[in-house]
Amino acid sequence: MNALDVTNKVKELNELADILKGLRQHGKTIVHCHGVFDLIHPGHIRHFEAAKREGDVLVVTITQDGFVNKGPGRPVFNQRLRAESVAALQWVDFVAINRWPSAVEAITLLKPNVYVKGGEYSAPESDVTGMIVHEEDAVKAGGGRIHFTNEITFSSTELLNTHFDVYPDDAQAFLKGFRQRYSAGEVIKRLDSLRKLKVLVIGETIIDEYHYCQAMGKSPKELLVTTKYLREEVFAGGVLACANHVAGFCEDVHLVTCLGSKNSHEEFVRTHLKPNVTAQFFHRDDSSTIVKRRYVDHAFLSKMFEVCFLDDSAIPPHIERDVCAYLKSVAGEYDLVLVADYGHGLMGPDTIGQLCTKARFLAVNTQTNSANTGYNLITKYPRADFICIDEPEMRLACHDRVNDLRELITGTASKLGSRRAVVTRGHHGSMAYSTEDGFFEVPVFSSKIVDRVGAGDAYLSVAAPCVALGMPMDLVGFIGNAVGALAVRIVGNRTAVEPVPLYKFITALLK
Repeated sequence: MNALDVTNKVKELNELADILKGLRQHGKTIVHCHGVFDLIHPGHIRHFEAAKREGDVLVVTITQDGFVNKGPGRPVFNQRLRAESVAALQWVDFVAINRWPSAVEAITLLKPNVYVKGGEYSAPESDVTGMIVHEEDAVKAGGGRIHFTNEITFSSTELLNTHFDVYPDDAQAFLKGFRQRYSAGEVIKRLDSLRKLKVLVIGETIIDEYHYCQAMGKSPKELLVTTKYLREEVFAGGVLACANHVAGFCEDVHLVTCLGSKNSHEEFVRTHLKPNVTAQFFHRDDSSTIVKRRYVDHAFLSKMFEVCFLDDSAIPPHIERDVCAYLKSVAGEYDLVLVADYGHGLMGPDTIGQLCTKARFLAVNTQTNSANTGYNLITKYPRADFICIDEPEMRLACHDRVNDLRELITGTASKLGSRRAVVTRGHHGSMAYSTEDGFFEVPVFSSKIVDRVGAGDAYLSVAAPCVALGMPMDLVGFIGNAVGALAVRIVGNRTAVEPVPLYKFITALLK
């Protein structure tokens, strides 16, 4: 078969649907397979051969690059190369690249007589995506049936992990040892157990605006570069992002935050919280809700300039009294109280004192930013069961630029009574600590970064429930870095880090 024949097998989905309609009218039985097929191996060949025996025409749909939820570095081969590789196999008659995240819509469009999956999907409870049930429903709705093959199986992911440099060298070395202690199934089972936790999240609401621009060149009259406005996006940032991250893993999430009465953005906030997040809003009459407007180069997502609309003075005393009274009445009801303290006035001494007194398990992050450098330190909390900050924030809190980070962590943890701590270190990964087991260094799992904004919040939001549930810190560090690797590929807080993509990434890492 020549290259032209292979190329002609690859069709656009709607075109393929029309072709299959004609074939069915001539009595042909249509068989459909779907997958990523990142690295074609003998298991795939046997699978396609077995599938072709179920009918006359075998069509294969390929997961689009943007929907391959196997984490950073995947797919190794782009969708066109994957489609052509599958099309080159003699049993395959047609190939199409799927337009949707799952196969359900493609099944509905193509209406196969037989939909074929590997034997590993025959037990729906083992499918981390939960999609096999929906795929089977779509097949039956179109008058077809599902068939599971029992051929020899291999894993593209395992082969790529073993024989290709998908992850950085230090990550490869770490994962080799980590796989001996934990399986993907065990990690996912532990993450599933987070659902029973009741979580209260408190911190400042921040509305993140991204104004995408195109540089036009230097103004002839001024020493500035003129930019052309193209479009904008608005995200629920700050503690709202934390609540949404947590809500993907925990069913009962309660948010406590403060909005400004002027330009409150309350309707936006309410509509951008997940359904399982209940909210208690306090309003300060002397200011607006915090907005951080970033001007961003549209081509490379480089941030050019930022304007903040905020009043970062302490909230008025009568508002703090109301917040404290509310926390006093509800904080003890939750398994975890997660504090995302951005240093913009909400977390005053009385509020902190109330949390430290009433919270059954208190997890704290204090963020250093351009508005509060040197003033918003983790040491302003007299107690925290778990602290999660980055290395510059830890060094700033200890007034120490040069000494061993481990000494700073143990000293700070002792001062706050923290038995667990994580310090994130950017491209150096993270350092997790427990008083019982000491330190665990976890490397980064991705060298590709789209946007760092919100990555620390995502890490905190998934790691804190893990710590509250008593998971070992080497596992917490692994999960946190996996979350971080996914978060830096998301523009701003456009979406939360969700369980299914995380489970798929963990499965890919640990194969």
